[in-house]
Formats: sequence, C-alpha cells, structure tokens
Amino acid sequence: MNRYFRLIIFITIITGLASCGAGKTGRDAVVSHEIGEYYRAIEKYRKASRKEKDRAKRRDYAYAIAECYQYIGDYERAAMYYQNAIRRGYEEPEALFNLAEMQRNSQEYEEAIENYRMYLDLIPGEERARKGLEAIRQTQEWTENPTRHIINPIKEINSRESDFSPAFVAGRDNEIIFTSMRQAATGKRKSEITGQKYADLFRATFNVQRQKWDQPKLLDENLVVNSGDEDGAAALSSTGEQMIFTRCRYDKAEALGAELYSSSQSRGSWSEPIKVQVVGDSLTAAHPALSHDGSVLYFVSDMPGGFGGKDIWKAEKDGGSFANPVNLGEEINTPGDEMFPFIRDNGELYFSSNYIMGMGGFDIFKAVENEDKTWSVKNMGYPVNSPYDDFGIAYVEGENKGMFSSNRKGSRGDDLYEFVVPPKIFKAEGEVFDRETGTHVDGAMVRIIGTDGTSLRMRTQNGKFQMTLKPETEYVFAAFKDGYLRDKASANTIGLEDSKDFRFDLFLSPTDVPVNLENINYAFGSWELQPESKTSLDTLVATLVVNPTITVEIMSHTDHVGSDQFNFELSQKRAQSVVDYLIERGISPQRLVAKGYGETWPKAITRTLARQYDFLKRGDELTEQFILALPAEQQEAAQAINRRTEFRVLSTDFIERFDAEPEQ
Repeated sequence: MNRYFRLIIFITIITGLASCGAGKTGRDAVVSHEIGEYYRAIEKYRKASRKEKDRAKRRDYAYAIAECYQYIGDYERAAMYYQNAIRRGYEEPEALFNLAEMQRNSQEYEEAIENYRMYLDLIPGEERARKGLEAIRQTQEWTENPTRHIINPIKEINSRESDFSPAFVAGRDNEIIFTSMRQAATGKRKSEITGQKYADLFRATFNVQRQKWDQPKLLDENLVVNSGDEDGAAALSSTGEQMIFTRCRYDKAEALGAELYSSSQSRGSWSEPIKVQVVGDSLTAAHPALSHDGSVLYFVSDMPGGFGGKDIWKAEKDGGSFANPVNLGEEINTPGDEMFPFIRDNGELYFSSNYIMGMGGFDIFKAVENEDKTWSVKNMGYPVNSPYDDFGIAYVEGENKGMFSSNRKGSRGDDLYEFVVPPKIFKAEGEVFDRETGTHVDGAMVRIIGTDGTSLRMRTQNGKFQMTLKPETEYVFAAFKDGYLRDKASANTIGLEDSKDFRFDLFLSPTDVPVNLENINYAFGSWELQPESKTSLDTLVATLVVNPTITVEIMSHTDHVGSDQFNFELSQKRAQSVVDYLIERGISPQRLVAKGYGETWPKAITRTLARQYDFLKRGDELTEQFILALPAEQQEAAQAINRRTEFRVLSTDFIERFDAEPEQ
C-alpha cells in the first residue's frame, strides 16, 4: 500500500547509525528513513551494509531495512530482515515483537505464535503481544466463517504498479476515478517512498457491450488536476461535479506533506484546484470523504488533539468552506493509524485501521453512529479483509456492491477489487398433514401474517406450499380446513446475516376423533401433574389459542388394573388437573370440560402406533382380554398406551360470554 497516501510516519530509529562512523551513505540512509523516504532509504542501507565490515553495524542496517519494508507494506521482506537482524545478535525485545507481527501478516501463524510467546517471556503480560495472539485466533475464526461478500480483482484496470482508492462518479457503478502510479502517470520523478512514479488520478468506464472495463485514462490530460506532484485519494460529490483530492507537493528544500484541494467539473473539464483550508498551513490533511449532501468533509490528519498516529476528523460546511474540524473520538481513532474514510449514502462510515483488532496490516471497518452520537465499530471480516493491507473502500450508491484496495497475496502491489453482497434470499416451504393418518391435506388454506404488513392466503397443492420471505420480518403461518383443528408455525428473518430456507410441517387434527396428548404423566395412583407433563399441555394451550372458537373435552383414561370405581374417580381427578392447568394458562373455563373414563374406553391402535409397536396392528383395540393374551413384556407396553389423556372437540362455534356487572 502506498504509504505516502497513508501520510508519512516520521520515526526515530537507531540514531547510532548516523553517528557511529558508518560513512556518508549510512548517514544519508538515516536521513531518508526519518523523513519517510523508505524506498530510497532501503537502497542506501543496502549500499552501506555492503561496504560495512563491522558486524554490529550491519546488524543495525538489517533492522533499519526491516522497518522500512514494514512501512511500505512489504511484510514478507520485513520479516526476512527482522530475522536477519535477530540472527546477527540484535537484542532489543522489540525486534522479536516486530518479527511476530510481520509473520502474522504473512500468514506464518505457527512462527508468529512462537515469537509472540518468546516476547512475552521477556516482557510478561505485554498487551500488544497478547493482542497479536488473539488476532491470530480471531483471523482463523473469520476465515472459517466468511461473510457473504464475493470479491474479484479488476484485471482490466489493475496495472503492475499501485492502483487504489476508487471513487464512483455520481454514485453509479459504470465509472470510477482512482489513484494510480502506473507508467501513464505524468510525474517525471519516482517516489522516494515506494520507488514508483508519482501518483495521478485516472478515470475508468465500464463498457456495457463488452461487459468489461475499458483501459483507464488520465482524469485530466490538460494537467490541471494531474500535476507533476502526487495527486490522488479523491472524494466526489453525489453529483460528481465537485472533487476534493489529496496533493503532496514536492520541494527539495522542505517536506510539504499532504494537503487537500478542490476542483469542479464543467463540460468535461476540471477547474484549477483550490486548496481546502481545513487545517493550518503547517498541518497535514489527506484522504477526503464527503457526506451524501456535501455538508460534511471527513479527512485524515495527525494534527494536535488526536489519539496518536493518524486520526479521522470531520469539518462541517460553514458558508462556502469547511471549518472547525472535530476529531471523531476514541471509538474510531486509536494510538495507531486510521485512514481512508468513506461515508455511504445511508450514513455508515467505513475506514481502515492498523490498530483495532484485525487480520493484519490495515483492515477495513464499518462504523454506525448511535443515537447518543457514539460509534459502534465492526471489522468487515473475511474475505473483504486479509492479513495484508485492505483500504480505500467505496460503495455504489444505494447498492450492496463496490470496490476497495488491497495488496493481498495474488496482487501485483496495491490492486483494485470489486465486491458484491448477494441479496439475502429467504424461502419458506411447508407441508400440511392429517395428524391421524399422516397423509397430506390437499386444498388446505394457509394464512400468512408478517410484521411488515403482509397478510395473505394461499391454498396448498398436494398438501404443499412455498413463498419468499422478506428480510427483517417475523411471520406466522396458520393452516386450516373445515373439519380440522388449525396448526401454526413461525419464521423470523430479523437479524439474519445469511440466506436461509425455512422448512416446517403443519399437522391438522380431525375434529371428529380424539387427539392424544403425549407425555402426560402422574405419580402412581395420583392425579398431580408431573413437571414434564406441562410442556405437552403448553402445546394444547397453543392449539386452543390458534383455534379460539372450539370447546374441548379433556378425556382421561386408565388401564384395567384396579377397581372400576377407583379408576373412574382417579381418571376424573386427572382430567380436572389438566383443566385446572389450562385455566391457569389463560384458557376460558367455558371452553373446557373434564371427563374421566376409567378403563371403559380402550385405545384403538392408529397407523402411527402400529409403526411404533411391531406387535400391534392398525385397528387393534386394547381391551383387557386382548392385553392378557399378550406376552408379559408386551402387556405393560399395551397398558401404558391405555393410560392416556386425550381431548376431543365438542363444538366449533364458541363465543366468549361475559356476565354483566350486577347493578348496585
């Protein structure tokens, strides 16, 4: 990733290199290093190292080269030189930590873990190393659970040099402006930071007929916007008529840093850029982003008042200019670097950070502003992020697709990648069955009600139905047909991150036959409901709620053991226990009748029971005579079937009656 457009990070390295007699080349290398000319510094350090005979100095050169490679985002070479320095005897623990960081970025996780732990042995509890180990664990989790983003490099646009920071023109998906250091750039000099040509702004359009991007062209061949200096990292107004971009002017006498400039487009031509005076003349400002209405400018700066490194700031338009910049706060900004902000048309903020927990290098984060003006920040996960640098994201207006920049494996430097988030598809498929026979109920009606206002009915075909559901909606499906009790199911798409198929079966119970209640249990000789029975009874409560016009008889049965009188009384009390529980759960007592049948109504074997018990067949009636003819081990199973609680529908036209208040 182009570190110039991350803003130059001034560092102080081994000052001894400049004063230990390393020679003019070594001293020049240190100067280039300190002012951020990393590519040039690497060349000078290598040259000085080849001439140097002192092993300690060559060790220090190796460490300095590693730091330069780290700052230009070449993590594999940085790891190699950190290892070289350590092998030569570099004893500062920081070298071990930096090596682990570079190995993590290069996906050498086993080696990184080992070096983090060695570093923690030297400095127990050090937070950065603990964070690095946690980042490896989190990275593996993100990789195993990718988001729904589909990403691809844009081969027609990408060059052998760095291409990054796309901006969609007028929010459309068929034209972009981006930054590139390709050979077609107009700069005559090479960057001392990257070794590539000075960056320029380029334009690319999507060819609908060819279904591919055309060859990019300079944004401004008149060299009004594109200059001999570095120009890039642009933001466009929602109409595409105004552009604010980053310019880094070159002056041999001084480091001018990054500044923001504004230009307007009219009839295909750009106006002379004007400096945006959002910070003082001696301060750095870069990476602009505009709110959809153009009233707020977001940018990156290391001016005083930040949290360390590069921070994201915002300035609101006051008259014709942006003024009074405000730091976005500690939910966004950290002691590290936060860069490349982008504001989506829905108000979401996207940015890159090398400090917040990520996969390595710079990761892209999404931030949503809360009602109390704080921010909720979330890593965009894999595959948008990688162990390398991922930055400069931009969305097409109103759509879940766009582009971002990355130097991940497979890239030829910084490359542009397109992404799309496929729409979440939620489908509901259901089947309606006769509970007694297990066959489909053809022609049943299904009513669907959704929290989004959906209210419709559909008729089953061969007992089946299906429909597409909407995101962020809760649905209730109720199946009904004359002569049956209704059944219902629900589906909820609220908060679902991925597509999902909902599959459920609805069972309609015929109103002309008793319905068995499974798992209604009592202690021996008792009518007190066991705790597990209440779960089954709650299903009956739901049935009564779904079918508000029915009245039912709760039917309790015993086996033939014991006297007839005892069994009648016990079954009546058990039926009443069920009725009492239903009333406690809010069912009107006017809809309930308790009836104990003792042993007088032996169970007739249904198709379902016949499948469960191979010694019974459909139609068998479990009379005392039938049971006593069975082997002993089968008799108890048959007795258990007879000991049951059922309900049957008495009427289907119930209307709640409320007694009038007595007159005073």
